Amino acid sequence: MSTRHPPKRRLYRSRRHRVIAGVCGGIAEYFGWSPTMVRLAFIASFILPGTQIVFYLVAWIVMPNEP
Repeated sequence: MSTRHPPKRRLYRSRRHRVIAGVCGGIAEYFGWSPTMVRLAFIASFILPGTQIVFYLVAWIVMPNEP
């Protein structure tokens, strides 16, 4: 009996939905969400105290470009 596994999804920076670095677009593509909604959520998160810009910069460095 052969079990088929769905193709493994990878998190990439988007080339199609890129505004600055493609991080929000890549996250949106990975989860099947709207890139605009992910960007708005990220911008809205600046109201809260935290390290959102550091997260974005680290994601920019760590996430590879979409092939």
